[in-house]
Amino acid sequence: MLRLSCDVGALPADGLALDALARLRLAARRAGLELEICNASHELCCLIRFTGLEEVLGVEPEREAEEREERLHVEEEGELGDPAS
Repeated sequence: MLRLSCDVGALPADGLALDALARLRLAARRAGLELEICNASHELCCLIRFTGLEEVLGVEPEREAEEREERLHVEEEGELGDPAS
């Protein structure tokens, strides 16, 4: 399937932009094209995810940064049954 790339870097994150993208996706599909959204702002991606259209519009889920796990070293000074002084 042929791909139609759409640079949406200048689009605001609002309902009108979302409507336009959904309509463009529909028109592309009817023409036998696959819509690829490029350079979407973080805010627009959040709006697309919030409305549940990430699969329809082809926006990949945002990946979480790998979190580092730090090991905490706890020194025991007494047993659990000992009352605090």
